[in-house]
Formats: sequence, C-alpha cells, structure tokens
Amino acid sequence: MMFYDLFSGVKWEVRANDHYFHQSCRRKSFLCFRWGRYADNVVRSYKYTPLTFLPLNLYEQFQRVANLFFLLIVILQVCGVPIIATIPWYSTMLPLLFVLLVRGCKDLATDLVSLSFLSFSHLLCCLSQADLLLLCSTEPHSLCYVETADIDGETNLKFRQALSVTHTELNGDSVKQNLAAFDGIVWCEKPNGNLHSFKGELHWKGERHLLDTDHLLLRGTVLRNTDIAYGLAIYTGSDSKILQNCGKLKLKNTQVEMLLNKTVLILLFMITTALLLAVGAGLFEHRVSPKYDVVSVLQRDSSPAYLGFITFWGYIILLSPSMPMSLYITFEVIHMVHCLLIGWDIEMYWEDNNSPAQARTTTLNEELGQVGHLLSDKTGTLTQNRLLFRQCFIAGHIYDLSWNRFSCGGLKFSDQRLVDKLRERSSPECQEFFTALALCHTVMSEWRDGLPHYQAASPDEEALVCAARELGWVFLSRTRETLTISEMGLTRNYQLLALLDFTSKRRRMSVLVRDPGGQLKLYCKGADIVVLERLQRDWPLQESTERALELFAQGCLRTLCVAVRSVPEALWTEWSRTLSQAGTSTGNQETVLEEIYDQMEKDLTLLGVTAIEDRLQEGVPETIATLRRAGLKVWVLTGDKTETAVNVGYACKLMDPDTILIQGEELRSENTEMTKAPEWGAKFVALSDQCQSVLCCRVTPAQKAEVVEMVRKHSTSITMAIGDGANDVNMIKTAHIGVGLCGVEGSQAVQNADFALAQFRFLRRLLLVHGHWSYYRICILLRYFLYKTTAFALVHIWYSFYNGFSAQPMYESWFISLYTTLYTSLPIQCMGFFEQDVSAKSCLCWPEIYSIGQKEQLFNPLVLAITLLYSVYTSIILFFIPMGILQYSALDYQTLAVTVQTSVLLTMTVEVILHTKFWTKYSVAAVVFSLVAFFLSTLALHSTRLFTASPKDYFFLGIHVCRLIIVHVKNISPKEEMHLIKITNYLKKKKRF
Repeated sequence: MMFYDLFSGVKWEVRANDHYFHQSCRRKSFLCFRWGRYADNVVRSYKYTPLTFLPLNLYEQFQRVANLFFLLIVILQVCGVPIIATIPWYSTMLPLLFVLLVRGCKDLATDLVSLSFLSFSHLLCCLSQADLLLLCSTEPHSLCYVETADIDGETNLKFRQALSVTHTELNGDSVKQNLAAFDGIVWCEKPNGNLHSFKGELHWKGERHLLDTDHLLLRGTVLRNTDIAYGLAIYTGSDSKILQNCGKLKLKNTQVEMLLNKTVLILLFMITTALLLAVGAGLFEHRVSPKYDVVSVLQRDSSPAYLGFITFWGYIILLSPSMPMSLYITFEVIHMVHCLLIGWDIEMYWEDNNSPAQARTTTLNEELGQVGHLLSDKTGTLTQNRLLFRQCFIAGHIYDLSWNRFSCGGLKFSDQRLVDKLRERSSPECQEFFTALALCHTVMSEWRDGLPHYQAASPDEEALVCAARELGWVFLSRTRETLTISEMGLTRNYQLLALLDFTSKRRRMSVLVRDPGGQLKLYCKGADIVVLERLQRDWPLQESTERALELFAQGCLRTLCVAVRSVPEALWTEWSRTLSQAGTSTGNQETVLEEIYDQMEKDLTLLGVTAIEDRLQEGVPETIATLRRAGLKVWVLTGDKTETAVNVGYACKLMDPDTILIQGEELRSENTEMTKAPEWGAKFVALSDQCQSVLCCRVTPAQKAEVVEMVRKHSTSITMAIGDGANDVNMIKTAHIGVGLCGVEGSQAVQNADFALAQFRFLRRLLLVHGHWSYYRICILLRYFLYKTTAFALVHIWYSFYNGFSAQPMYESWFISLYTTLYTSLPIQCMGFFEQDVSAKSCLCWPEIYSIGQKEQLFNPLVLAITLLYSVYTSIILFFIPMGILQYSALDYQTLAVTVQTSVLLTMTVEVILHTKFWTKYSVAAVVFSLVAFFLSTLALHSTRLFTASPKDYFFLGIHVCRLIIVHVKNISPKEEMHLIKITNYLKKKKRF
C-alpha cells in the first residue's frame, strides 16, 4: 500500500465503512487556523458566521480608502487632543456608521440568500452532495443515467457504470447488508478542480481495479431514469470537485470607477490646503496676535509652531467632508436598482422559454454604455442552433435531402435516389455512411411512446443521429460496452471498444467498435480541415469533395466529414495496451492521450460529408446594423470555414453587399513585416479599426479568448464578448463585459457571464437604452457628488481668512452631520434611478447618441477638472456674498452660519432641479422632503430647550467663543482683565452673553 502511495503520485486514501479512520483525520478549523486532512460533511455556501460577520465585514469595508480615512478622523476627534476637534465627533461618526450599517445589511442579506447546509453520510444509497464512486445501481449492469447541467451546462443525459466486480458482489436482495460489509479501499488523486479527469484504484479482496471518470458521480449531478444508485463518498464538502473548481471571483472594475478612485487625489489637495492654512495660522500668531491683547490672551502659552501643528489637524478634520464618503454606498444602491430595471424590462423578456434579462453583476452597468468592440460567437448566438440536415455528399454524389416506423417527421430532406439506394441496399458506401452516423456519437436514447428520443451534448450530434434515424439507421440504446442500432429494421449490436472524445482542440471524435461479424472499425467525424488531413494518401474523389464543401459553404451550411478505418487485431491489441498504461500515468495525461488517439486516427477512408443548416435568430441583421450605426466594431468569431462565415456575414448584415473583403492570406502576402513584428497585434487592431467589421474563421475556443485579449490590450475601448456555449466561457471571462445567451447548449455561458439574455436581438436594447441611461445617470451622480461635497468643504477655507486661520467651522455641527446623509441624498438618488436624457424610443431610432459613452464625454479628467473648478466658484459665491452683506451689521456669526448653510442647501437643490430632465413623482417628493427636513430640523436643533439641556452639542458659534474665554483664561494681569471686562460688557449689550 505504501509502495503504491509513494511511487504513483496518487495519495488520497478512502476506506469504506471505517468511520474511526476518517473521524480521526477530519479537518477542523478555528477562526483562520485549520488542521486535518479530510473535509467534514457540511457544505457551507455562506460567507459569514455569527462569530466572523462583524470583524470580516468591517475588514472588507475598510479596504476602501474613504472609509479608512474617516475612521482615522473619528479617532482623532475622540481620542486625540481636544483642541484639534474643530467639529464634534458625531458629525463624522454618524455618517460613517450610516454607511457601514447600510453596506453591512446589504452584505448580510446577500449572504443569507445563499445560506445552506448540506450533510451526508460516508456511504450513501442516493445521489448526494459529494463526489461518489458508483458501486452499484438498480439498473441492469449497474448503469446510471445522470444529468450534469449544473456542472458543465450540458443538458444531455450521460451514463456512468459501476465496476463489474462491485456490481456482481454488492447487488442482490441483501444489497444494504452487502454495502454495510463492504471494506474496499480507494487510492486516488488528491482533491482538485478538474471536472473531466479522475484516476485511482479500488483495492478489494486482494485485487486492484482501475477507476476513471466514468465510475464517478460528481456533486451536482442529477439522477435520471435510475431508481437508486449506491456509492462511496470519495470527496466530501469543500473537497468535492465542483467546489474545488470554484475559484475566487475576478472582480471587474469599470473605467468610470477607476477614474473615480483617482479622486483620492482630493485627499492630497486637502492635506496641502490644511498645511498652507496651518502655516497661515502660525504666521498669524507670530505677526498679528501680539497686536491684539485679547487674541494674545487666548493663545498666551502657545508657540506659533505648536499652534500651526494643532491647526493642521483641525483643518484635516474640518475639510474631511470633501471626501465623498456616502458616495460609495449610493453608487452601489444605484447599480443595484439599474440591475433590477434590466431584469424588469418586458421588452427583453422571451416568452418561449420564460427567460427575462439578467444582470448577474452589479458593478458594470455604466460600461454597457461605453462598449466599443463587440465580439460574438456565431453558432447559437447569431443562429438558432436548431439544426436541420439539409444535404450530404456520398461517393461523389450530392443528395438534397421518411418512411420507417421510428420516424418523428423532423427531417427536411428528400432525395428519392438516396432512399432507393438505402432500401435496395445497392450502395455499400451509403450504408457505411449512415452506420457511422448512428454509431459515432455520445447521444443517449430515452424511449417514450414506443419511439426513441435523443438527448445529445450538442445540436450537431442530435441532428445527425436524427437524420440517420429518419433514413432507417436508428440508434436504439447504449451501455458502457455496447451500442445497439437498427439497420433498416434489423437490430445489430456493436461492441464499443473505445470512445475517442471530442474536444475543442481535437475538433473531432471517433468510436472504435467490433461489428457483429467480428471486424474492427474506427468511425470518425469532425471538421473537414481536421479529417481530410488524416485520410490515406491520394484518396479518391478529392476534387469532387472539395467542390461539394465549397457548394455547401456558399449555402451557409455547416459541414462535417465522416470517415472510417478498418483496424487489424494486432494493432488494436497493442494500442489498447498503450491506452491502459496512459490511464494510470502521472504525467500530462491529456497530451499523452492525444498522441495515442492520433496513432489510431490516421489512414482514414472518407465516407462522405454532412451539410446542416443553422438559421439566423430573429432580429439579428437589424440588431447588428443598428449597433454598427452606434459606432460599435462588430467581430464574429467562428470555427466555420471562411466561405460559410462570409455568407453568414452577408446574411446578418455584418458586411454590406459592396464590401471589399481583405482576407488573412492577402494581409500576410502584402504586409509580411507586420506579421513578423513583435507589435503585430497592435498593428492588426489598428488596421481592423479602419474596417467595417472583422470575421475570424477556423478559431478554437482558446483562440477566441486570445483574440479578445488582443483587442483589449491594444485598444482603449470597452470590449464585450457574447456567446451561448461552454466553448465561449473563456472569451466571456476575458472581455470587459461578458454576455451569455440562454441557448440550447446548456447554461455554462450564462453562469460565467456578467449579463444574460435569451436572444441576440435584446442586445440592442441592453446597450443602446439601458447602457446609455446607466452611463448618463452614473456620470451625473458622480459629478454632482464631487461638486456638492467640495463646494461644501471649501467654504471653511474662505472663512479662515476672517477667523485668523483658527480652524473654526463655518457651519453648525448638526448641519455638517446631516448634509450628505439627509438633506442632499434623496434628490440625487432619484436622478440616479430614473433620469433620462432621451427616451428609449429615441435611443433606438438614433443610435448615434450612444457615442457619448464611447467617447467618455460625460466623465473624463477634463470634465472632472471643470466640475471641481465650478465647485470652487460656487463656494466663493456661497461665502462671500453673505459675508459681504453681514460683516458690518449687528448680526452675529450664528446668523451668518445659518445664512450660508441655507444658501448651500438651496444651491445644491436647485442644481439637481436644473439637471433633471425626466421628472417622476419620486423626484418631486425627494426635493420637497429634503427642503422640509432641513427647515424643520433647523428649527428643532436651534431651540432654547436643547441649548439649555446640552450647550456642548447645541451651541451658537459666538456664545461658544465667549464661554471659552471665561472658562480657560486664568491668572491674568490687571491690564488683561480690563480688556476681558470690556469684551464682556460689549457682548452683554448685544445680548449675546
């Protein structure tokens, strides 16, 4: 056992019915400390626990510079030197607590939605939330049918089968007793996220049995057509493959948000301003204070340097509102509302499959209004992916395609010549061709009402198997070792020796079977470029085959080549031995298997070519034409031949009829220097920007992602990738914005996308309407927030020139606390929710409006600078006009403060009113509420009763200064005492003391 463990690299041990062994090695944790080997049987889908919620959530929130900055301000106010607390601590604490509370409640609510506990025992008799080794089932040969839509997005049925030894020994009338006595030991690879790979061995009764993925039931699979499956839990909890595969989410930030983060430069400006004002305070103390006895008395024990240092921190606190703390929470709330509006849009709801539009992320809404490059898959995205078998080429003849008892009436194909040849069995080539279609696939059959119904991994396979069925070659059933078909009413069983899977890299699949006559044959189907190069040398009908492929491509038909090879017994024996050794290798198994497959898939004989029609979705040409008018560069990435892709491009209006095509071969011949240069990607993207559109043919899924990465790297525009299948996931993840379509190839594209749609045509409304509105609303919101907070804070600077740079606040303390959280929050939020510069109909009629976002006209460094300058100008007006009127009057500073703060609020409210173009009842209510709340709270907070109860919290600015003079000045000289008496008498006459 230890020898196997050390030298095979397979180190994970599972013992059946050995509870003590697994319990002693169970993984345990406390806070951030973990120890042990095996995960427990509880799958936790929540993020927080009652113990970790508060510290973890606060840690996440204080990752933001603004929150951390205000926490430091509160610490300075509460724990620092009292003299630097220019405003009460609660004026900063209350807004900070409000922001933390709202964000914390949002995070908690999100976590509660995903809260679930899933437990299971080690030896199970049903499909559960663990990775199981299938031991036996109630089906014949312990076959088990499963659906893996939640794992890989594929909705077709797959089969798993138990080992023959466990099926024989454990099944029977006493299956539960047999399972309780089962003492097998499994050695396998450590937990990993590879969903399509598993290797291990079962050690039982002195024998070793190889295990692979066909013996494993992954967490998330669903039993179909199987009553009970019994299994041994191999990976539990967080060790299961699906959870190991769930890596950390890569967060995407928008360009607007990245530019917003640069407004942290406001902090640098604030520090510089506070430093200059502190220098002014020191100079004032050094040069001006000695000339006025009263001022000298107030600072009699302070040096200018010390006073400047204290004043610096006082101004940091005083100017802190210029940092838009509540902006982040408002930003998130508005993003969330925009996502809800997208989901509620009835114009993007597809009734056929009950699919509304979905915003699966809440951070990218405004980037929907800035997309410059749209990179789209073709099959299933532009087309319906409901394939029809239209034509085929067999033995030099093209047949333009029922009459048997298995027919479902779905074949749009009628060529009496082919039917006659099949019924009369006069063409061995035609018979072999349809035998290949009936055998070379991974389709599962399900019998309903006496007819087979197929579930396939792709629409291509279903179309081909259905076509063979309609013409008499009917796939009936399959097991792990056999395939059963009906050939013109004659049932024949083929022994399945090997299945060479289809992958996006191989672009082909093959089956190796032994026919009822004992002959070994390899049937292969795949892309023409892949299959043709594996044919025998000087294969016949080469010229006619190429003409047929070209003819099919001109008709926008998808083609696959079908081939066969007779395999000698000696070759099969040697090849199977090599294949078995590769199954237990510890190296790069995928590369080894590909090399072994290549050894078998050669010297093929071409049987024919299939031609399948995939119609365009409704509204695709109009959508692409509109998006091109909006300024988007549309790229289509497909694995089809060039001719097929070009014809589809014309059909979907990707290209105009008079478009001049520049193909890759021409680029290579005319611009050899460009393709050899290291920066060829940048040159290619620059060249493509001068073109109407780009069509990439013969690309693999990996190459699709590379194309997106190239455009993203060498272009400043926002990229959007859209696809419908698992092969589009990499492309979707690579782009700035990924859109998944709810197609017929499963849900994996949707699960990995930022937005989900049911039809391609809905993309027009998503971008031109919701995208434009979101960009416009977010930009207005950000500019207004910067404007209102900066203008609000700058008033303190102008007031400093009148108070000797003493860091005395201009506003009342409660106004500072409520300004951003109550008085000015609701009107701008309503703008962020509902504002429209143009209607939805206008957005679609004049798509050129969309270029506003592409050119970043509403939020860029220039607009940001103008906004800040405008806020400086506003702050000057707000302070100097009231000051100029009141400074020589008998009114006090309390009157000045109320006048200035009232002017600030009215100015900000009027600013919202002037920018609002789309009024709703909520917008009107928000404006009215803000004004009423300000005036009522001002009356309440300025009451004599509150002042008497707590003068420290409810004070007038002039009174506060005089009380400081009386309280803190002691041991003064007679001359200084006379000056204080004069000041006191003056204040008494003014009734302010």
